[in-house]
Amino acid sequence: MIGPGKAIDTGRLYVVSSNMLGSSSGSTNGASIDPDTGRPYGPDFPAIAVRDIVAAQKALLDGLGVTHLAAVAGPSFGGYQAFQWAVSYPDFIDAIVAAVTAPMARGNVEESLAELKDRLATDPEWNGGRYYDRGGAKTVLTELRIETLKRYGIEAALADRYPGREAREAAIRELAADWARRFDANSLVILRCATIGYDTVKEFRKIKAKVLYVLCRTDRLFPPAIAPGVMNALAAAGVDARYFEIDSELGHSASGPEHAKWSPVLREFLAPLMPAPG
Repeated sequence: MIGPGKAIDTGRLYVVSSNMLGSSSGSTNGASIDPDTGRPYGPDFPAIAVRDIVAAQKALLDGLGVTHLAAVAGPSFGGYQAFQWAVSYPDFIDAIVAAVTAPMARGNVEESLAELKDRLATDPEWNGGRYYDRGGAKTVLTELRIETLKRYGIEAALADRYPGREAREAAIRELAADWARRFDANSLVILRCATIGYDTVKEFRKIKAKVLYVLCRTDRLFPPAIAPGVMNALAAAGVDARYFEIDSELGHSASGPEHAKWSPVLREFLAPLMPAPG
């Protein structure tokens, strides 16, 4: 979807992609050194919100000398950020593309956060999140990732390559273990905590950007049933918004591998925002 001549045409647009504040690499996170103690922050990492993550991105752009964006685009948690950009910095952007996501947190985040901490605490390496000299709670992290991948639709995505159930399960476990080796468990807690209270709907009237909202027919995390409420709220706020639904069996993971099914819509949406070729 991103590159010369593609929907997000890097021949006509400059793309800035940064990791999230609190995530596992590329920014300050639980493994970063707390200047007050000289040790990793771990569970003492300051509580942040989606709004803070976006503010950090705005600071990055300010540092780069970027004064305006054609669009902010992202799937899932990236879509949370896109909606937050629209309400936090309405004059800075022309459009947002929010895929397989919602403008507010779904479910009881406090309850799911408590459940996550309880699961992590079952790993002997966890040590209350102070595990940086112990290995990093990779056993439970792997199990959590397997569950997440399955919720995201990984079984359908791997069905053609691994038709046998045992081979497919082994492939999923390998993917999960590889992810767990690279990911910091504290980031799961930090980023889950960041969604507590996340709700941009009440600020929709601040939005000046055009909105492309994209969901997937089979996504269990952000099912298409939520689309009418979101689109009605955007319309009531006077927002110029368009909805598209990806017809795919890949669920929450569909926006990437099924890019061909919605790239034409994205290309059409972004075309008026791009500078002329050459």
